[in-house]
Amino acid sequence: MQRTITATLYLLFLLPGVIRADASAEQLIADYDLEVAATPVSERPGWQAPNRILVHGADEARMQWLQAAVPDVELIAVSGYDDARQHVADADGLIGLCSNDLLQAGDQLNWVQLYSAGVEYCVELPAFEQDPPLLTNMQRIAAPVIAEHVIAMMMTLSRNLETFIRAEANGEWRRGNEYTRDMRVIKGKTLLVVGLGGIGTEVAERAHALGMTVIATRNSKPEGPDFVAKVGLPPDLKDFITEADVVVNALPLTDKTRDLFDAGHFDRMKESALFINVGRGGTVVTDDLLAALENGGIAGAGLDVTDPEPLPSDHPLWQAPNTIITPHVATRSDLEGEARWRVVRENLRRYASGEPMLSVVDPERGY
Repeated sequence: MQRTITATLYLLFLLPGVIRADASAEQLIADYDLEVAATPVSERPGWQAPNRILVHGADEARMQWLQAAVPDVELIAVSGYDDARQHVADADGLIGLCSNDLLQAGDQLNWVQLYSAGVEYCVELPAFEQDPPLLTNMQRIAAPVIAEHVIAMMMTLSRNLETFIRAEANGEWRRGNEYTRDMRVIKGKTLLVVGLGGIGTEVAERAHALGMTVIATRNSKPEGPDFVAKVGLPPDLKDFITEADVVVNALPLTDKTRDLFDAGHFDRMKESALFINVGRGGTVVTDDLLAALENGGIAGAGLDVTDPEPLPSDHPLWQAPNTIITPHVATRSDLEGEARWRVVRENLRRYASGEPMLSVVDPERGY
């Protein structure tokens, strides 16, 4: 029987499009520059070798692959919140879900693994504030894909492609100056990354490769990689933003970043500048952004996130000039979340064995 299971798992690893063999933990950490906790999770109060962990969103083949990493732990696949409520009372960990009632009902729940980088929907819950479990997320995992989305938006706006795409749909040949005068080059321009974390660093590297001067702000320290010409702290944003031809918002949503981009910041931007948001919609005052677009305060915007979200069909932002809106899909790609599952499997193994975890969230910082 054991030989049959082993053979099945081996085949699953080889089948294209199903599950590929996992790289070593060291390679995974190096590939995405993941942060490893300073102390083993076994030193966390309340930790014990887990008996039962709930997993959301995994099919049978994926569950077998995960189970192979923790043969002594009972993994239970749950289809959603209602299903999870039936099993969470005696679960030690919860993968892929976070809600107030699940946290309250999980009497011995000591670990929550999220599939997203954003954690505000979890850390802001009353139950989380009372007795928070260890929280791990997907910081940096989607960063390369999101960075490509940023570059695609920047190029589309810079070359006025949205105008020509609409013209193509109507069979119109728009070559006049009124359609081409706003087309610009990227090389030599200045790009400001607001939030030089995983996403911001990937954006900065790509922009530098395109011949742009990259400047950035970050919350931790005024230092960065060689391809970033200048790094400042949050108070420097008001000055940095005046230099930028493209402003990329890669910030998480926290108490300090909520409504950060308001009329004051948009007023300080160049009229020719582009604003791209792949962070969180709540970091922007939508009415102020809309006003800046409509009155020519900035030249255009690329938005993968909005506030509110989903954006209602009658919201005026849909009609804002020189604006591209994608429905929070910047993480999607042909990679199909494989890197995400590698992190889940490695953290599952680490939690079961009491080792230092990957990508631990600091609830006070909110990321």
